[in-house]
Amino acid sequence: MNNKYSLPKDGGLIKDLAPRDILHRYEKISTNIQESEYNAVQYVADTIVQAIAAHTAAEPFVLGLTTGRTPLGLYNELVKRHKAGQVSFRNVAVFSLDEFYPIRSNEQQSRNYRIHEEFLNHIDIKPENIHIPDGTIAEKKVSEYCEAYDRAAGKIDLMIIGVGENGQIGFNEPGSYVRSRTRLVQLSYNTRKVQSGAFYGLENTPKLAITMGIGTIMRAKRIILMAWGENKAQIVQKVVEGEVTNLVPASYLQAHSDIEVVIDENAAQMLTREQTPWLVGPCEWTPKFVRKAVVWLCSVVKKPILKLTYNDYIENSLGELLEQGRTYDQINIDVFNDLQHTITGWPGGKPNADDSTRPVASTPFPKRVVIFSPHPDDDVISMGGTFIRLVQQGHDVHVAYETSGNVAVHDDVVLQNIDTSRELGYGDHYAEVEKIIAGKKKGQPEPRALLDLKGSIRRAEARAAVRSFGLNPDTNAHFLNLPFYETGGIKKGQLSEKDINIIVDLLRKVQPHQIYAAGDLADPHGTHRTCMEAVLAALEVVKDDAWMKECHLWLYRGAWMEWDLGMVDMAVPLSPDELIMKRHAIYRHLSQKDIMPFPGDDPREFWQRAEERTQNTARLYDLLGMAEYQAIEVFVRMF
Repeated sequence: MNNKYSLPKDGGLIKDLAPRDILHRYEKISTNIQESEYNAVQYVADTIVQAIAAHTAAEPFVLGLTTGRTPLGLYNELVKRHKAGQVSFRNVAVFSLDEFYPIRSNEQQSRNYRIHEEFLNHIDIKPENIHIPDGTIAEKKVSEYCEAYDRAAGKIDLMIIGVGENGQIGFNEPGSYVRSRTRLVQLSYNTRKVQSGAFYGLENTPKLAITMGIGTIMRAKRIILMAWGENKAQIVQKVVEGEVTNLVPASYLQAHSDIEVVIDENAAQMLTREQTPWLVGPCEWTPKFVRKAVVWLCSVVKKPILKLTYNDYIENSLGELLEQGRTYDQINIDVFNDLQHTITGWPGGKPNADDSTRPVASTPFPKRVVIFSPHPDDDVISMGGTFIRLVQQGHDVHVAYETSGNVAVHDDVVLQNIDTSRELGYGDHYAEVEKIIAGKKKGQPEPRALLDLKGSIRRAEARAAVRSFGLNPDTNAHFLNLPFYETGGIKKGQLSEKDINIIVDLLRKVQPHQIYAAGDLADPHGTHRTCMEAVLAALEVVKDDAWMKECHLWLYRGAWMEWDLGMVDMAVPLSPDELIMKRHAIYRHLSQKDIMPFPGDDPREFWQRAEERTQNTARLYDLLGMAEYQAIEVFVRMF
């Protein structure tokens, strides 16, 4: 499946009217923004295929390659083109960027294993032309080995790389020297923590790695840096528009004579031409885009909407907005009303009410609703208050848990549950389960019997959560167990028709008036994004069904991010009591408290992250001059 999910566009920079130099004036590296990862991959694949075809010398074309999640789509596309006869790699040599140390090439977490599985095993490259750092080289010989690898990698024709969230390229951590060469490096705690999921725990994650140096990478004739998803947006902005600093190693690339940054729109969203395009050139001023600009202006001048002045607009590069036929005070009033009309305590529509300015129609009532939750807790974490409102206001609400979430349960939690069952007199299987856990092999997928137990724990928690606010889990909670997720390991499979058909069957059974889904814009190969792609693909299948004429898709965000207020179509305020009820529903997910295997960089528990996010949204509405609420959950309507 192709990752084509992107949000509807509404206004923005009129790029055809902005001269190229003006459009890119804040960018210190040539930056190519594509609509989606899929489009960007096509562009980079075209570039690689054309460069190989143009190479006529007897010696091989030298291609530098990265590993990790960023190039997955590119490697799939290159393999597809090779099998279609569009490109041959017989006269291509590859140099891989890095490798963990120590690690064997047949370990599934090794860069060597990954790049073979994802790319090299499927093309016609000669074995002698494959160069990947050796993670088994003796420590006393590693310096000499790195020097030899660096010399061999000195004539790379095209280098394809990604960038870490702290600006790493390869394993060149913040603080790396600009002229550094291929060497053994110590991995930072944060880098090891990011990698620990693949190694099934920080304790199993290597502390060292071999990496090409910054200087080695800079010797390449041409470089393409790729980045996908909003989790890369901040670092992309620093690399492309920021100052050169060793704290952001990728910023050194600004000095290269032939480099291009290729990103999707989500990774570009913090660049000036995307974040504040009115600072760059002429814009299309749609109502939502006007709201985006006015909300930004309020944050700059620290004023609520109705206190903005003519000078505020003029002095902050929004003079063009005042040329659209409305005075500044009329713009203030229109935006204030527009934003106020997003607020509703009736996410399913208020019966027998004037709905002309409400985000949701009053009829039909009650509505049939499906909430898609990528994992068995995203529903209550991200939109628990709205979920509770929909149930308590009498709608026929169904929740669909797309994946089992089984890999996110710690072994100790399984043993505790088995011990509880034993203490309650429901059979003693403790020693049996303890033996299964003891038999786990480092770096290998977990035993199916253990995964089934972990999946059962998460299902029971999800059922308890929705039961706590009145939903019947026997009839209205659906555990889809999409096959793409059930690999037993951290690396997931490809989305397939089997996944999509499961969702299609549920939609046709319920025939909802409202669908809620996790519209995350991060890593296109992450579970949330894959689940979003599955929902969209299913909706494409059912688009001509009669019930779809009255159906609307609402997008919520995950536990870490929130929608920009300029995009919001519905804001559901929560009272202090509703916030506590939501918290108690999150509490039911006991396996995700304290000792969850993949907590991310944020040390807070999920209920704390969720409350701070929704309370911060309420504060933003308050600062703009709206009514003051305890917390607000916000949504974007996709159709």
